[in-house]
Amino acid sequence: MEIQRNGFKRESYILSVDVGTTSIRCHVFDKEAQIRGSCTTKVNLLYPEPGLVELDPEELWRGFVKVVNGAVQDSGLQMRQMETLGISTQRGTFTTWDRKTGVPFHNFISWQDLRAVELVRSWNNSCTMKAIHGVMMVLHFLSKNKRFQAASLIVFSTQHVTFRLAWALRHWKQLSQAVAEGTCCFGTIDTWLLYKLTKGLVHATDYSNASATGMFDSYQLCWSEFLCCLVSLPLSILPKVLNTGHRFGSTDPSIFGVSIPIMSVMADQQAAMFGECCFDIGDVKITMGTGTFMNINTGSKPHTSVAGLYPVVGWKIGPEVVYLAEGNAADTGTAIKWAQELELFSDVRETDAMANSVANSDGVCFVPSFSGLQAPLNDPKACASFMGLKPSTTKSHLVRAILESVAFRNKQLYETMLRETHIPIRKIRADGGICTNDFVMQLTADLFGRKVARPTQHEMSCLGAAFVAGLEVGFWKSQEELKKLQRTDRVFLPRNLYRMGDGGTEGEYTPILQRWEQALKRSMNWYGNP
Repeated sequence: MEIQRNGFKRESYILSVDVGTTSIRCHVFDKEAQIRGSCTTKVNLLYPEPGLVELDPEELWRGFVKVVNGAVQDSGLQMRQMETLGISTQRGTFTTWDRKTGVPFHNFISWQDLRAVELVRSWNNSCTMKAIHGVMMVLHFLSKNKRFQAASLIVFSTQHVTFRLAWALRHWKQLSQAVAEGTCCFGTIDTWLLYKLTKGLVHATDYSNASATGMFDSYQLCWSEFLCCLVSLPLSILPKVLNTGHRFGSTDPSIFGVSIPIMSVMADQQAAMFGECCFDIGDVKITMGTGTFMNINTGSKPHTSVAGLYPVVGWKIGPEVVYLAEGNAADTGTAIKWAQELELFSDVRETDAMANSVANSDGVCFVPSFSGLQAPLNDPKACASFMGLKPSTTKSHLVRAILESVAFRNKQLYETMLRETHIPIRKIRADGGICTNDFVMQLTADLFGRKVARPTQHEMSCLGAAFVAGLEVGFWKSQEELKKLQRTDRVFLPRNLYRMGDGGTEGEYTPILQRWEQALKRSMNWYGNP
């Protein structure tokens, strides 16, 4: 693709930024989807009190500008060669700001933040929720509509924005006063960046980010008036919801020296799904980063779950809406980082060899639930734990138990997905930092009894946002063209199929899995009332 300015043709590129939980990275992509330049900076998480997790909005903005300039400089190209900008962001992290001045009222409240845990607990145990559950059970009985059955089982979570925003409105008078005066803007990270990039001209988000807030009706494709009314959240502060592929505006020339069209905004997991080219019903993507997120493409209809899978909008491009069903385990990378800080190993790359240096975990089980347990157990009161420790236990046994727990949670999510969706699986692709660990990848393939592919690029959110932006400007012509650009580093095949039919090494791991599931049960409700 070429940009023509002042009569001269110049080769063009796609600029894409991913704002993750621990880092901000920017890549410059060429026509072959190869990275021509990149830059990464750390996201500094703030912990003002135990359980509170925040980010400084202005520091995040400076980091964004820094990586864009750094990536273009690293590529040896010029900013005017960047045809468009795509943005992928972590979900559920939000702030609010003054509509007139653009000054934030408070730091970003992270998706990991637990300040609203008591509010969530009181709502989940409230007479209102019991009444809603009861009404929905009756409606399900009368209509047999699975959506009513799912609503009768719904449990609120701190990971969604809903109650963290409700907490902020209750506790910060300046914020509630701004709402009353009509000067308050709410936004997740993508909305804040759009506002800053356009110098306050755009207050918007896309369907993928909106659907992950907990305040969005994925069936009607609009903010949920019922939920917002129920929890007293003002609709007036919410951003406009636009297509994932859309001209959101252009960067103000004062920021990067030129005006760059912003053609895609995506939530990180949905962007990774698009980057993996999981365009067809039954395509599965597993991202193993700070947490594990497993998504399956359910096509043009949202999946209604009764076991904790969450229906989200994957993307909306033109009139086409693609839905995903999602399950997650919150503490995958967190557990690895915690183990490193305990000096069980010095370099994450050592863990594969350490796990393979012992025949098994010597009966040790690790429960990775620093933030509770998600689908299918859905217990926010569960604790993280090691069980089965002995005098003979070594660091290698502990590391193997931690890595096994990642694969075991993958298996739980996968089986829940199969049981819930009844959709035949077409392909499984894995990405994220943990997918570089061959032990985890191989054991996951073994337990699934299916091949699992690992791409050459492990961080796919940037690529997904770039793909959508590129399609919007004609840099790439079709999804079929994108599939041809896909590159695979390695395909992990399930071992010992002759022993277990289609079950991989599950036979070998059956007693270990059963013991681990016992450990899960003993860790549940640990923080409950005595």
